[in-house]
Amino acid sequence: MDDLEHLICNLVAIESVNPDLGHGGSGEAAIANFVAEWLGEAGCDVTVVEPAPGRPSVVGVVRGSGGGRSLMLNAHMDTVGPGGMESPFTPASRDGRVYGRGAYDMKASLAAIMVTARAVRDEKLRGDLIITAVSDEEVASIGTSAVLEKFHADAGIVTEPTELRLCLAHKGFVWLDVETTGVAAHGSRADLGVDAIAAMGRVLTGVHELDQRLRSGPGHPLLGTGTIHCSLVDGGTEMSTYPDRCLVKLERRTIPGETGESCVRELSSLGTATIALERASSEVAPGDPIAVAVAEAAGNPKVIGVAYWMDMALMNAAGIPTVAYGPSGGGEHADVEYVDVASVEKCVGVYVEAARQLCG
Repeated sequence: MDDLEHLICNLVAIESVNPDLGHGGSGEAAIANFVAEWLGEAGCDVTVVEPAPGRPSVVGVVRGSGGGRSLMLNAHMDTVGPGGMESPFTPASRDGRVYGRGAYDMKASLAAIMVTARAVRDEKLRGDLIITAVSDEEVASIGTSAVLEKFHADAGIVTEPTELRLCLAHKGFVWLDVETTGVAAHGSRADLGVDAIAAMGRVLTGVHELDQRLRSGPGHPLLGTGTIHCSLVDGGTEMSTYPDRCLVKLERRTIPGETGESCVRELSSLGTATIALERASSEVAPGDPIAVAVAEAAGNPKVIGVAYWMDMALMNAAGIPTVAYGPSGGGEHADVEYVDVASVEKCVGVYVEAARQLCG
């Protein structure tokens, strides 16, 4: 087993399930200790950023000689729960793959950026290489948010798995609440009761019609169109009572140019919508230096956009032009998860060459 594969296995063996997912996870403290010690031994200047107790992120900086651009590489340390895995934290290596919870999402990428730091240590780059091993990406991204308050870079790569494709854009999302009201009364008093659940009917129909209009409208060249769907409905208290309120929770997936405010306006004819949570979409121009550097380092791979959200948006919002490029594998959040080791080796080479181009 080579050094990179061994490191992936070591990381998978450290349980770092996000405790906010409700699976009894231990969080990132143990893996952060491992990463911090490893990066320190690799010659990095190490800082631990802990925005909440027991939820640390680790930043390791390979200092440049001065005068060059800086590059930030990002990977998250937390994972989802083990689900139905038999031995989620006992890594298995076979047929060129490493199996285990987090192998693909995304401890292999974490291993790749750690090895990248060690690889460029003696190259005497002019700019800094900044390794960010962050907490809480699977829930609220408090790790990357806290790191970005203390560290900045001229460019960034989020190393989420992309099947060795160059990701320039991803969708955002807005969680919205719409409430209808009625009048509570005994089920026998139709003269008094007003049914809030029935009033929600036109809202649900309107959401469906809006989704159809969005899907048939103009879309983003990499992301397609925005969408909207009903996620949760809550209303009523008991069988023989008219419900006096009904709440529907909606998820609106957004493309660049769409915001929480614009999504609220779309629903104005159906009722008053309020924003519960918003995560912006993200986009980098193909001619941006970071996109060009990664494309050249990777041999001009396929350019894609993805429908899911990632920390790339936070980095772009912080003024760090950021793309995503990561390894191949499968089974993220599933009961069989694996990463292709050769693809992780390819990623290390791409990250090292991108650092040479940008920081050299």
